[in-house]
Amino acid sequence: MSQSADVSFIGEDDSEYFRRLFDRTFNNLNTRYLLPADEDEVKRSELHHRMMQFVFQGNNYVGPVKEALQFGQHRRVAFNTYSVLDLGTGSGLWAINMADEFPRAEVIGIDLAPLQPRSVPPNCTFELCDLESGIPYPDGYFDFIHARSIHTGIRDYPQFLREITRLLRPGGLVLLIEPDLIPIVDGRPVARAPANLAAGEWSTFWETYRGCLTRQDIDVTVPQRLTDMLTATGAFENIVKRDGNIPVGFWPKDPHLLSVGQLQWLDYDLLLPALRPMFLFHGLTENQVRSLITGAQRDLYHPVAELSTHINIVHASKHL
Repeated sequence: MSQSADVSFIGEDDSEYFRRLFDRTFNNLNTRYLLPADEDEVKRSELHHRMMQFVFQGNNYVGPVKEALQFGQHRRVAFNTYSVLDLGTGSGLWAINMADEFPRAEVIGIDLAPLQPRSVPPNCTFELCDLESGIPYPDGYFDFIHARSIHTGIRDYPQFLREITRLLRPGGLVLLIEPDLIPIVDGRPVARAPANLAAGEWSTFWETYRGCLTRQDIDVTVPQRLTDMLTATGAFENIVKRDGNIPVGFWPKDPHLLSVGQLQWLDYDLLLPALRPMFLFHGLTENQVRSLITGAQRDLYHPVAELSTHINIVHASKHL
C-alpha cells in the first residue's frame, strides 16, 4: 500500500494544469505519470535534447526524414505543406528546431503540461494531450512522428504504436528513441547489483526505479524490444535499428564522447532527485529514499567505475 500523497494545487491560474506532490510540481492531466513538470525537469529535457543532437552529429533526427516529408508535400500539393508530430515534447526544443529547419512543415508538439516557451516559430504549435487517452487527429494526418524517452509514461505500448500507425499516412516515417533502464558499469549491463560490485548503489537505484515503474504497469523492457514491437504491428517496413552506448560522466578520452558524457551526467544529476516523489508514492520511507538518492549520487559524483547507458533508436516507414 502506498503511503498517502500530499497533493495540493499551486494556484488558481495554474490549478487546471499542475498539482503538487511531495514538494515537486506535476502535471494534472495524467496523475499516474510521476515525473515532475517543473523548471528542473525542463532543464533536464533540454539537456537530453542537446545530448541527442551530439549523438546525431548536430542533427535532430536520423533516417529518411527529408524523403518522407518531400513525399508528404507532393501528396498535399494543393497546400504545399507537410505535418510533423512530436509526442511527449517536454521543453519543446525538438519541435521548435524542426519548425525552423522545415518552415513549410506544420509541427505539433504534444505533452501533459504547458512547459513550452510562448515565443515559437509560426509553424509550430503545442497542445495538451494525454497520450494514453488517444490523440485527436484524423487517420493518416502526419508525415513524420517522433517519440523520444516517453515509454515510462505509457502503460500499453503496443496500443501506443497502433495509435501512431493510425496517425501516419502511408509511407510516413516514425522515429522512436528510448534509453534502457538497466545501467552499464565498466561495459557490462547490471540488472541486479551484487554486494561487491563497483557502483553498486547506482545499480540499486535503477533497480528500484524499474520496480516502481513495474508497479505502475509500465513494461520496462520496451526499449530493448522496439524493433520487435514495430514488426508485430504488421504496418511497417524498412525497420532500421541504430543504437549505442552513451557514456555517463567525464571518463571518455574522445572529445565528442566527452561532450555526450557530460550532458548525460547533467541529465542524471537532475533525474536522481526528480524520482524522490515516485519512490515515496510507492511506499518507501523518507530515510530509504534519501539513502537511495545519496548513494547513487556518490557513484555519480565520485565514480569508481565507468558508467554508461544504452540507447535504442528505431525508425520505420508505414506500408504504402
